[in-house]
Amino acid sequence: MCRNGSSGESRAAPSLQSLPLFVRLAGRPVILLGDGEAADAKRRLLDRAGADVVGEDATASLAIVAIDEEDEALAAVARLKARGILVNAVDRSALCDFTLPAIVDRAPVLIAIGTSGVSAGLAAALRQRLEALVPGDLGKLALALQAARSALRKRWPDMGERRRALATAMAAGGLLDPLSPTHDVDAWLAPTGAPAATRDVAITLVLLSDDPEDLTLRQARALASADRVYHGPDAPAAILDRARADAARLCAPMPADPGTGLSIEIEMAL
Repeated sequence: MCRNGSSGESRAAPSLQSLPLFVRLAGRPVILLGDGEAADAKRRLLDRAGADVVGEDATASLAIVAIDEEDEALAAVARLKARGILVNAVDRSALCDFTLPAIVDRAPVLIAIGTSGVSAGLAAALRQRLEALVPGDLGKLALALQAARSALRKRWPDMGERRRALATAMAAGGLLDPLSPTHDVDAWLAPTGAPAATRDVAITLVLLSDDPEDLTLRQARALASADRVYHGPDAPAAILDRARADAARLCAPMPADPGTGLSIEIEMAL
């Protein structure tokens, strides 16, 4: 039986320990408790975000507890949670309602690396690697794409076509490859610059394993680009999670005419 009932849309079991969110804190109060190196580091991060750092008695939605002494820290966390405040308890991941990621800042682009509080060292190591890979002026590409929204809509009125054209342009080696040193959005949008959006395609992926790490590069790319994914009840949630979050997941055979864009059918050969 399919997991979803009669609608045809799959509902996989939860697979994210935390849902990453970007919260705008400029001018908003955030409680910070504690002294020392850990508290100072959190204060610097909150200052960068423009937050108004306040004490425990203030009204706030978020709080960070950076207290070394165990009993004192636990008591502070309990008091704050009793008020309905979301709490980050430094070095106490089991008590955290939210965690603070390592950040690669290419404003307005932010890349956040989190480990659900399990290993800040691993997150920091990944951030250092990404700092060397991500061009320093990546934010300019984001701003140029924002400025070109009207032109993009005019060139590709259909949202699906627009998304596929952007995906092609920003693929490895594309005209707008985010990891390349130069990005010229105007040249890409010129009549001779941007290629036509990808055509409608329907393909079947026959998988020999239920482990997403066993996907071939082509299979992983297809799932990441698919507009809809057809599958049977035996399709592992871990495989379906590799598809785009906004791709339709349909527990049904793929029809003869599945629609525009890229349609994927998963068959398990187990």
